[in-house]
Amino acid sequence: MERAPYTVLPRRGEAVLCAVSGGLDSMCLLHMLCAWCEERGGRVFAAHFNHRLRGEAADRDEAFVREICAQWGISLSTGREDVAGYAKREGLSMEEAARNLRYAFLRRAAGEAGCERLYTAHHADDNAETVLLNLIRGTGLAGLTGMDWERDGLCRPLLDVTRKELEAYAARWSIPHIEDKTNADPEAAARNLLRLRVMPLLKELNPRAAEHICGAAKRLREADRSLEADAAARTAHAEVRAGRAALSMDALTEAPAAVRPRMLLRLFDLLGVGRKDVGAVHLNAVLDLPPGGSLSLPHGVTARHDRRRLILETRPRDLREVRLIPGRPLRWGDYTLTLLDGPGEGDGIAFSGGPGESPAVTVSPCPAGERLTLPGSRGSRSVKRLCLDRRISPAERDRLPAVYVGGRLAAVWRLGVDTAFARPGGEPCRFMKIERTEKQIEEDGHDAQ
Repeated sequence: MERAPYTVLPRRGEAVLCAVSGGLDSMCLLHMLCAWCEERGGRVFAAHFNHRLRGEAADRDEAFVREICAQWGISLSTGREDVAGYAKREGLSMEEAARNLRYAFLRRAAGEAGCERLYTAHHADDNAETVLLNLIRGTGLAGLTGMDWERDGLCRPLLDVTRKELEAYAARWSIPHIEDKTNADPEAAARNLLRLRVMPLLKELNPRAAEHICGAAKRLREADRSLEADAAARTAHAEVRAGRAALSMDALTEAPAAVRPRMLLRLFDLLGVGRKDVGAVHLNAVLDLPPGGSLSLPHGVTARHDRRRLILETRPRDLREVRLIPGRPLRWGDYTLTLLDGPGEGDGIAFSGGPGESPAVTVSPCPAGERLTLPGSRGSRSVKRLCLDRRISPAERDRLPAVYVGGRLAAVWRLGVDTAFARPGGEPCRFMKIERTEKQIEEDGHDAQ
């Protein structure tokens, strides 16, 4: 197998942070790092995050890590968050919510300890599982390259070590550890099912299945980097200035088909908005733009095919809170909004005036954590969750006009009107006429890479 690059290991005199759950993998890593740093004048800090998902078992794990770190003379930082509550508020899966909170805590702990690099115990079996999960869920080439040894200060020095080898190491050095009982439940998570049922079957076919999957991922990583390098070379002469990046269409058409989407992603990078939420549907739509055509993309970017050039520009976006004056159209983001005191025609939202006399009606972006109680629902739900249910992408969600009456959220376009502002039959109402002012392609949320 590929061996860990020497540069991933702690440097002489370096202080590093080790993420420790208390399980066998992380306890082995902590033991290894301590031995390595002791020989080289470095120092190891530890950090443990309590997800508060398993009650007493989670507290037991935290107590175990505290005890071992005290015995080994290691400084420990601990954190705990209500992962379940965060997942519900933000409309995330439990796994995604746990990961977000855990890494946010680990990054803070590393900064407070003065550590530039954070170490986790991901190993070869984890890497193989990640490749298979990405393959099953649908992915581009990048999703088949597995985990990186190091990225943005996050180091994984055990990617060339199998779980079996770690078990042997723990036995040899009598390393104490504690196991999460949910790891033995194949129904607890997709990764559990893969690890407990699928991987054993693959290892029956070939005991070195995990190693071979990781080897294939390494070769794909090399191919991925070659394609990225080609895309970078072909976009090296792109015209870039504040809020604008342009490239000749000839440069795109002359490039191999596998490189063209990467060239577009490079343009997003050069524009300064990044690649997040830019999916295959967007890239394909840009490549299919006819001469003179234009369309709107995530991050407030407009693409235009102008005189044999592809131009990406950031649109001026007036996405701030604005008070609406009845009868006066307002251009706001991708929409033109007109507030009417009474029923209106066309697309829009009808709502009651709310408490008080003529409360102010404003439009603004709606934070993902804001909540609406829609007619027929059993309770309030976050705007983020409602958008996920309607397959509205994060980029589109952040451009939806939200109507506030007297400072309270009354409605969000495409989602509905809160029951507190629903118009009783026959009673006077206000109407927000909403017209789309720019062509917008639909987003399917699938990553292109």
